[in-house]
Amino acid sequence: MPYRAPLAEFQFIFDHVVGFSQVADSEMFADATPDTVEAILGEAGKLCENVLAPLQRPGDLHPAKLENGVVRTSPGFAEGYRAIVEGGWVSIAASPEFGGMGLPMALTTAVNEMMGSACLSLQLNPLMTQGQIEALEHHASDEIKALYIPKLISGEWCGTMNLTESQAGSDVGALRTKAEPKGGGTYAITGQKIFISWADNDFTENVCHLVLARLPDGAAGTKGISLFMVPKFIPDANGNPGDRNALQVVSLEHKLGLHGSPTAVMQYDGATGWLIGEAHKGMAAMFTMMNNARLGVGVQGISVAEAAYQHALAYAMDRRQGKTPVEGSPTIIGHADVRRMLAVMKAEVFSARAIALACAVAIDMAKATGSPDWQARAALLTPVNKSFGTDTGIAVADMGIQVHGGMGFIEETGAAQYLRDVRVTAIYEGTNGIQAMDLVGRKMMDGGEAAFRLIEEIRENAHGVRSQYPNMATAVWNAAEALHEATEALLAQNMNDRFAGAVAYQRAFARILGSHYHLCAAMAEGRDGPRTALARVAIKRLLPEHAALLAQLRVGAAGLYALSDADLSA
Repeated sequence: MPYRAPLAEFQFIFDHVVGFSQVADSEMFADATPDTVEAILGEAGKLCENVLAPLQRPGDLHPAKLENGVVRTSPGFAEGYRAIVEGGWVSIAASPEFGGMGLPMALTTAVNEMMGSACLSLQLNPLMTQGQIEALEHHASDEIKALYIPKLISGEWCGTMNLTESQAGSDVGALRTKAEPKGGGTYAITGQKIFISWADNDFTENVCHLVLARLPDGAAGTKGISLFMVPKFIPDANGNPGDRNALQVVSLEHKLGLHGSPTAVMQYDGATGWLIGEAHKGMAAMFTMMNNARLGVGVQGISVAEAAYQHALAYAMDRRQGKTPVEGSPTIIGHADVRRMLAVMKAEVFSARAIALACAVAIDMAKATGSPDWQARAALLTPVNKSFGTDTGIAVADMGIQVHGGMGFIEETGAAQYLRDVRVTAIYEGTNGIQAMDLVGRKMMDGGEAAFRLIEEIRENAHGVRSQYPNMATAVWNAAEALHEATEALLAQNMNDRFAGAVAYQRAFARILGSHYHLCAAMAEGRDGPRTALARVAIKRLLPEHAALLAQLRVGAAGLYALSDADLSA
C-alpha cells in the first residue's frame, strides 16, 4: 500500500506546537540539532516509504506460521527487519554507553509512527526491543546490561515482555509462573504465558524474554512478583548464543489482524533466567517497559490513522460517484459528507499526534532536567496518549472504510486491514478503560496538581489569542474551564464513582487538549490558511463533545449497579 511520510507535519509540531526546542536546548540532548532532526526524519521516511510499506499487505495475506516449533515470518519481513537495524532505528533513544544514539524520545516517537504506518506488524518487533532496552538500562545489573543491551541495540537480538497468563490478564498479580533459585545467580522459570508479541522469529540470533514470575517466598498479588531475563539461547562465555533454553512456542494465536506479527503462547519448563532488579519488585521494573510501550502503542494507533487517512483520501480523489456540487471536483471528495469525514480524520490525526509528541517531550524534559513537574506531566499524558491515540486509530480506520463505501468492505482494497490491525491497540498494554482508571486514580494522587497546571496553560494560551481568534479561543477557554471544574468534582468523588466516569473524563481531557494544540497551530500559521481551517473543524465540530462527556463524569456509579446481573441477562 503506498504511504507518504508526513515529514512536514512532524517538523511543524516540533517547531510550533509541543516546544521541542527546549529539549534540543538541554545539555543532554544538545545533539538533536535542527539539521540532525531533519536528516533522521528524512532517512526514516525513505525507509518507511520504500522498504516497509510494500510489506504491509503481504504480512496480512501471508501470516507468520509455526512449523515444527519454528516461527516462519511473512515474506520480506527478514529483509525489512535488516533494513531497520542497519539504519540504527531500534536505538535512537538508547544510551550511547551501549551503542545507542542517545537522542530524544520525541524523535523516536516520530520515527516509530512512520514505521507503524508503513507496516505495523513488523514495527511491533523493534518497539518491544526498545522497551526492553529501557527497562534493562534502569533496572538490570551491570553484567546484564553489558551483555544484553549492545546486542539489542544492534538488532542481533530482540526483546519481548511476558506478563499475561490465561487466568491472569490485567490482574497480573494472579500469575502462577514460578521461579526457583538454582544457585550461581540463576533461576528456573516454569509456567505458561499467552499473548506474547513477536515471541519468536527466523531473523534474529536470539530472542530475549522478560518474564514475570513469583519466587518461593514471594507474597501473593503484585507485591510478590519478580522479573527475569530468560533468553531463547543461553549466552556462552563469549556472550554468543549457546545452548537452547528450556522454553518453546506452543502455538500462535489466530488474530483479527496484525497477521504478520506472531503472537504466541509460550511455555517455560525450568528455563534458566536471571533476576532483573530486586526480588519481589518486578512490577516496578516491568512498568518501565510498559510505560514505554504505552507511549508506543498510542503512537501505533496514530500510525494506522495516518495510513488509513492517506488510503481513504487517495480513493476519494479518484472515485467518481454521482454529481458533486463543487465545480472542478468530479470525484466523491466533492460531496459534503465525504469531505466532512476526511476533514475529521485529518483533524483527529493532528490532535492525537500532537498529544503523543507532547508526552514524548515531557519524558525527554523529565530525563534532561530531573524536574518533578516534567515527570508529573509525562505521567499524566501517558494514559491520555495511549487511549486517545488508539481510539483515534480505530475511529479513523473505521471512517476510512466508510469513505470507500461498499468497496471498503472488500478485502482487496486494503481498507479493512487498517481497522483489523489497529483494533487490538485499545486492548493491549492495559485496556483503555484501565488507562482511564489510572488517570483518575493514580495520576490524581497529587490532588490534581499536574492536571490543573496543564489546564491553566490551555486557558492562558486561549486567553492570549482571543482578539486574533475570538470564536475558537473562547470555545477552547470555556472548555478548559469546564475541565477544571470537572476535575474538582472528580477529586470529591469516591473511587468507584470516578471509575464509572473515567473513560468519559479521559476522552474529554484529550478532546480539549487536542483542540488546544489545533489553536496553537492556527496561531503559528498567523493567517486564515489550511491549519486555521483545520482548527475550526476540530474546535467547532469535535470540541463540543466535551460537554456531554463531562456530564457523564458527574453521574457516578450508582445507576450502573441499579441494574443487577439478572437485569443485564434478561
